Amino acid sequence: MSTSGQSAPRRRGAVAAPRGPQERLRVGFVLANHFTLTAFSLFVDTLRLAADEGDRSRPIRCRWTVMSPGGRPVRASCGIEILPDEDLVDPTQFDYVAIVGGLLHHGPQVDARAEEYLRRAAGLGIPLIGVCTGSFILARAGLLDGRRCCVSWYHHADLVAEFDDIEPVSDRLFLIDGDRITCSGGAGAAEMAAALVERHLGSSVARKSLGVLMFESPRAESSTQPLPSFIPPAASARVRRAVAAMEQNLGEPLSVADLAGRAGVSERQLARLFVAELGHSPAAIYRRLRLAFGRWHLAQSSRTTAEIAAMAGFADSAHFSREFRKAFGETPSAFRLRADLEPRPPWPDEPLADRRPY
Repeated sequence: MSTSGQSAPRRRGAVAAPRGPQERLRVGFVLANHFTLTAFSLFVDTLRLAADEGDRSRPIRCRWTVMSPGGRPVRASCGIEILPDEDLVDPTQFDYVAIVGGLLHHGPQVDARAEEYLRRAAGLGIPLIGVCTGSFILARAGLLDGRRCCVSWYHHADLVAEFDDIEPVSDRLFLIDGDRITCSGGAGAAEMAAALVERHLGSSVARKSLGVLMFESPRAESSTQPLPSFIPPAASARVRRAVAAMEQNLGEPLSVADLAGRAGVSERQLARLFVAELGHSPAAIYRRLRLAFGRWHLAQSSRTTAEIAAMAGFADSAHFSREFRKAFGETPSAFRLRADLEPRPPWPDEPLADRRPY
């Protein structure tokens, strides 16, 4: 069950390192191969700005340590190489240990020693944080069994495909499940860090950190992740939750009743909200998302039209082809041929143009 309660108590035998006189929050960072620099730097900068007055950046109220096995340099997904402060040091020196993930398909994210370090920290009762795809690393180490975890909409299907005993949550920025904390990555890392700063140093310090970083006031754990470009930023939370649920269930579409239940409204209320805010019924928006998902796979994969139709939740390839032609003015085969001949497939006014379907 998700909770924003205090950190779990450490087990007997875990002796924490002494704190500085004003030190209130200590975080150890383990960097994975090809980690995402944005999520890492936003997390650290939120701590840095909370640690001192103004932007003087002295580690007075907060301390952070960057680690890797053997203290070896680690390359970020953007190619920048980071030299850690330390080898993997005693986890009892920290209030939290964070594993910063990144690219999933560029070889092993971490080695056996890093996984064992995370298990050791968990055994000592140190809360663990999965940043970006750090949740995958925690899951592979057996540290998220039976838990809920936050994952970006971008990697929702990847997590579902690999783990069947973890409940992924892709409609919020971060999630606190006892002594496991996970975030979607990107800007979600700053929001999660601010929640920890607020817990240990107070809301005014958290607001100050985010304000200097040009974020608005801290957002709640339940704040939603970004949605497709055709969903206006002012869309209500209920509409945004319903659309997020659609995106997470493209292959096996949910009923309008299910969507309404997830949004916390009746079917009639949901229909009214969609028409008022998006100009279309829930069914029409759902179909638009599924067609965009299918269109992406036609351009980017070698799957057959029948396979793509099934993945997008259509009864068969004929059904998919009819709906595709109505929406885009050409058949799936014609679109695929054109996409193959062009350097980059065109995406005019496409709702998922800037989004990789799960």
